[in-house]
Amino acid sequence: MKSMGLNEIREAYLKFFEGKEHLRLPSYSLVPQNDKSLLLINAGMAPLKAYFTGMQVPPSKRVTTCQKCIRTGDIENVGKTSRHATFFEMLGNFSFGDYFKKEIIPWAWEFVTDVLQIPKDRLYVTIYLEDDEAFELWTKSTDIDPSRIFRLGKEDNFWEHGSGPCGPCSEIHFDRGEGKISTAEEFVKAGDEDRVVEFWNLVFTQFDRDDEGVYNKLANPNIDTGMGLERMATIMQGKNNIFEVDTIKAILDEVIKVSGVKYGENPKNDISIRIITDHVRSVTFMISDGIQAANEGRGYVLKRLLRRAAKHGRQLGMHKAFLYNLCDVVINNSSKAYPELKEKEEYIKKIIKIEEEKFEETIDSGLEILKNYISEIEEKGEKVLSGDKAFKLYDTYGFPLELTIEILEEKNITVDLEKFNEEMEKQKDIARKSREVTNYMGIDKSILDKVPVEIETKFCGYETTEAKAEIKLLADSEKFADNLGIGEKGIIVTEITPFYAEMGGQVGDKGLIYNDNFTAEVTDCKKNIAGKIIHYIKVTKGTVKVGDTVNLKVDDVRRKNICRNHTATHMLQEALKEVIGSHVHQSGSHVDDEKLRFDFNHFTAVSEDELKKVEHIVNKKIMMILNVNTEVMSIDEAKKTGAVAIFDDKYKDEVRVVSIADFSKEFCGGTHIGNAGEIGLFKIVSESGVAAGIRRIEAVTGTNAINYIEEKNNILKNTASTLKCSEKDIVTKLNAQISELRERDKEIAELKGKLAGSSEDEILKNVKEVNGIKYAAAALKDIDGDALRELADKIRNKISDGVVVLGSTNEGKVQFVAMASKSAVAKGIHCGKIIKDVASVAGGGGGGRPDMAQAGGKLPDMIDKAIEKAESILENLVK
Repeated sequence: MKSMGLNEIREAYLKFFEGKEHLRLPSYSLVPQNDKSLLLINAGMAPLKAYFTGMQVPPSKRVTTCQKCIRTGDIENVGKTSRHATFFEMLGNFSFGDYFKKEIIPWAWEFVTDVLQIPKDRLYVTIYLEDDEAFELWTKSTDIDPSRIFRLGKEDNFWEHGSGPCGPCSEIHFDRGEGKISTAEEFVKAGDEDRVVEFWNLVFTQFDRDDEGVYNKLANPNIDTGMGLERMATIMQGKNNIFEVDTIKAILDEVIKVSGVKYGENPKNDISIRIITDHVRSVTFMISDGIQAANEGRGYVLKRLLRRAAKHGRQLGMHKAFLYNLCDVVINNSSKAYPELKEKEEYIKKIIKIEEEKFEETIDSGLEILKNYISEIEEKGEKVLSGDKAFKLYDTYGFPLELTIEILEEKNITVDLEKFNEEMEKQKDIARKSREVTNYMGIDKSILDKVPVEIETKFCGYETTEAKAEIKLLADSEKFADNLGIGEKGIIVTEITPFYAEMGGQVGDKGLIYNDNFTAEVTDCKKNIAGKIIHYIKVTKGTVKVGDTVNLKVDDVRRKNICRNHTATHMLQEALKEVIGSHVHQSGSHVDDEKLRFDFNHFTAVSEDELKKVEHIVNKKIMMILNVNTEVMSIDEAKKTGAVAIFDDKYKDEVRVVSIADFSKEFCGGTHIGNAGEIGLFKIVSESGVAAGIRRIEAVTGTNAINYIEEKNNILKNTASTLKCSEKDIVTKLNAQISELRERDKEIAELKGKLAGSSEDEILKNVKEVNGIKYAAAALKDIDGDALRELADKIRNKISDGVVVLGSTNEGKVQFVAMASKSAVAKGIHCGKIIKDVASVAGGGGGGRPDMAQAGGKLPDMIDKAIEKAESILENLVK
């Protein structure tokens, strides 16, 4: 058996199946498309499910891929075992109704024994108990020893996932031990002991399981195989642990180097090193696929992995950002197979660093919150932190549970883990419901997705906004229909259409479909999961029937506005590159007839000056009346021209390239104007942040831009009229008025200070003594918070050994403050407790330190009773 590197194995596998007439496809994004059952792609076949179900037509009936995958179900075992990982690569070859068992079984044996050169006496095969066909093919089309084939039950050798495609499978295993295994029972035991390792699963998808659990034979059975690349590498490199595989060990070695911690000396440190090694692979690939840290969904998975790795870094003594440098090793080792890593290197590193720095802030704020929790527990004489508080720290502030437990242990305090786990389960349940899992594809197969594969619609909307065509299909919301009458809503599919279906950030067209017998309003146009163009309609006159020849007319004014905004979006991106840097790449967009929205990667807010420059560049190019040209060419030709592609988009062999003279050139399937001059005017209306490292610009063009400017002018005119000055003097007039108001505020503050001062003597006259401590209290009016605190401080200093409790009603609100001398605190006074109980009488709350606390209230009429209560609270504190 020859030794092979991980990258070498990947290439050997894909090349082998290319030799068997398979189309090699690049890995799909980790973000699932049209699949609500998954948060992240977690298997090689997951992005291909629509091909297996017949909902989409595959680019070839034979496909081979190496798919990047993320699984976090066993995250707690990562770093603790030799095989668990959150990120892994899955090699696979697939047949969509083409070849079947007869071909894949001998091919699999050929690859394993001839290409990988694994000794045949180290291999075992398992098949489904009832799969006689597989047994016969293994024994007759390969030279495997039949005694090395074991039949196992449904749990081990039958693949299914609820309703949908399913079937028996055959697995190939590697034996790390000595001596031959003779029985199925021995084989299962050897598997449980990790002596025998499964490395390739061949799934024979020959049934379709319906909702009643009946297995119906598929007319065209499929093949779906999966080989874990990392696991295969452990076998080929003679390792027992995925962290010893060449590319992964390179990351682990860098973690050791950066941390200065020796590997193999401390089991706890070793786990942290392995967790960091695994997690930095995951986050690097996730960010390269456009996933952004968030508090829910896949963004939460990314955030959790980042913070978990950072937390383990702290445990190794790394208190500053370090992960963003580790990803260099991941990128260098994997960028040949995944070029997007190198293309997005700067972006990936920046996002990781930003999130690491946020985590540092989180740790600091989390520690403060935890300190308060500890104080409350100690004051009450308790020994347990409630599970809901621990979960709030974890979920809201991103504070790791392990760190909470660790800090509490030092104080002999535990966490109510049962309640914590209840809260965690509630969150998981919400996440599960949000994914709306209902079947194999995570969606109920609606009438939209049952449009027959053979129905094709030619799009002619690049050349025209009107066409004649035959209606091929009608449907209401539940079923296909022969006709739809006045008032009914439904869908129409035609043989040709000028209506653009929503795609690439551009909204779908609206308009009319009609003939002499009916008129239907097109309210939207979209593609279904199989890419069929669907017109959403409402019949406003007569009856429409299947087979009718109809006129299709796009709302031309609306389309033109959409085109203006789409072309302007391209110009905006190019202008941003000129002004803030070539690193700018589209992260998302939305183009409709009223405005455009462009999301892009950048790590700080775009300044007003920069926005002006961007706006100026776009408008200058508009005034140059640049021609907008579209060419159709191969993807390789397009890349050679320097056309900009969106990283996460998958393109067909032929692509449309939109050029705005020599200013901008992009891959784009949308509709555009013929000349930049048609945009008329471009105006940015807002710039904001939408996620870490992602900014958003919204803008308007043409008539909408003119309307926006007119609206602003009207505001200026009205403001000038109100201020009784000219438009150019508005700022001067406002500054003068602000200065005048500040002077008045100063006078009012002085008067309030005098008012408070006049109360000082009266309060000091009425100082009482409670259990040996002097006590001053008063309910006042029209004194703000600053003046109230200043007055309390003065009185505290004058009575020297005692407590002051003051309240004031001001502008319908109630404010309280309590202050105590050091000697009073030493005798048991706690202002935080006093103020909390006092404020509750006036419908408020608050707290603070033993020597100073403040609070608010909602019931001004209750201020006197609240202040009266302070005396009894004092009596209870000092006995």
